Amino acid sequence: MGDVRADAERWLAEDPDPETRAELRTLLDGGDAQGLADRFGTRLRFGTAGIRGPLGAGPNRMNRAVVRRVTAGLAARLGVEVAAGGRVVVGGDARHGSAAFVDEATAVLIGAGFEVHRFGRPVPTPLVAFAVRHLGAVAGVQITASHNPPGDNGYKVYWSDGAQIAPPLDDEIAAAVDAVGPLSRVALGDPSVARQPGDEVREAYLRAALDHQRHPDERRLGLVYTPLHGVAGGLLTELLRRAGFTGVHTVARQAEPDPDFPTVGFPNPQEPGALDLAVELATERRADLLVANDPDGDRIALAVPAGSSSADGPPWHALSGDEAGCLLADHLLASCGGGPGCVVATTVVSSRLLRRIAAAHRARYAETLTGFKWLARVAADAEADGRRLVCAYEEALGIMVGTAVRDKDGISAALVAADLAAHLRAEGRTVVDALDDLARRHGVHATAGRALRLEGGDDPARAALRRLREQPPDHVDGVGVVRFADHEAGVVVGADGRREPLDTPATPLVGLVLDDRTRLLVRPSGTEPLLKLYAEAIEPVDDDLAASRRRADRRLRSRLDAFVGLALGDPPHGDPPHSRG
Repeated sequence: MGDVRADAERWLAEDPDPETRAELRTLLDGGDAQGLADRFGTRLRFGTAGIRGPLGAGPNRMNRAVVRRVTAGLAARLGVEVAAGGRVVVGGDARHGSAAFVDEATAVLIGAGFEVHRFGRPVPTPLVAFAVRHLGAVAGVQITASHNPPGDNGYKVYWSDGAQIAPPLDDEIAAAVDAVGPLSRVALGDPSVARQPGDEVREAYLRAALDHQRHPDERRLGLVYTPLHGVAGGLLTELLRRAGFTGVHTVARQAEPDPDFPTVGFPNPQEPGALDLAVELATERRADLLVANDPDGDRIALAVPAGSSSADGPPWHALSGDEAGCLLADHLLASCGGGPGCVVATTVVSSRLLRRIAAAHRARYAETLTGFKWLARVAADAEADGRRLVCAYEEALGIMVGTAVRDKDGISAALVAADLAAHLRAEGRTVVDALDDLARRHGVHATAGRALRLEGGDDPARAALRRLREQPPDHVDGVGVVRFADHEAGVVVGADGRREPLDTPATPLVGLVLDDRTRLLVRPSGTEPLLKLYAEAIEPVDDDLAASRRRADRRLRSRLDAFVGLALGDPPHGDPPHSRG
């Protein structure tokens, strides 16, 4: 307690924010050992493109002092390779603390000699990512916690290529942050001298997004939209209007930015109940398509009517990330003719369906580790090779269409989804019909995931992964393992014991392929104490598509349940296969 208390006193002496100073003073005066240990026992570290965490005082919270230190480290790392006066884009969403953090980052960067272009109002993350390359900036900073709870905020970094930072750059920035001395010595400039990107960047983004239209003459569509109290609403509705969509209805109670997200339990469109108000309006309007963004606009959720009408309105089917990503990729490849000059990409935990779609269109296919920092590299490599990335996605509702934004972009993806739905309607078909067509052509690819919150101990999620790595199963649910991929060791082992190297960077991830082609993967979350599991079962389609789907779903659930038990340390489910004794 003594060291933590001393750390808190030192922090208090440098904290620039009267609110967090008062919070710390209360903890110190009240002798709140647990509260102090929670804030000073560890600290926020760079994870997915930056840092993210709850608001509050101390190094394990998001606050002005942390933003000042992180920005000073970023400026120091930029100074290694950028001449004085380099341009940096800074933006933020409408969360609690975002405006103050934008000011703090701007002041530090100006004090370090950079030319800052700061958005003067809350903006979606894709617009900041776009602005980095459009303005020729050396880096970009977006203050956002994406779809985290209301009490969180974060700090996201883009490099000059417009992509999220990736190894080894993230480690180099983290080292530079660690090397920052007393905050009192960090030079601060006047945030008011920052330039404002203005409407020109917004207009350029809209023009680039409109280029993704494939059927601009087909615009009969009823569409319901919700930004979930986030900042994407104005930009997305303007984009749809310019594209010619007139039947757009926004959920009124969720239309304006609100950092408390009062109508949802959790501001993530994947969470149960998050789309309830939108479904209610879509049912009332008898809409053809429901679109939702997360609060910073980089993710997209889609839902469509499924089944026949009833007194209570038609039921709605929320597309999985795999369904949405594969559907848009197939639409864009079909519209542009495909061929080897086109590239599509996804991650190792996403469905294998995209590989089959790419092959059918004679397009190039790429697979990366999870995260758009890796998918953005595919886009850059394709461009350098004279090809173009048409679509990339990850199963967590992230989609990138084209390369104007080298990150997931739920705004331009929404236009492509509307373009597809309107085209299908003009043909007398629906999105559900298009999903069925994909299944008939390539087989049912049923996917599911689980997120297990593991508390206590020393990083229990990584401990569970380590147990699987050290004692690989030879069967799951009575079905033999024919391929075991240890991405941390960089090796894949076949059923015959043959070992081959993996060509992906080392990362804590284990993947299994079973004798029935079921694929199972597990990894710890990079930002929460979660163990994330993924499963996919492939089933050929006979004359009865519904029966094929039921078979795939039954197999998927059984294998995933058994895999969850394995991850938690239970014995393998089912009798071992005879071939393994």
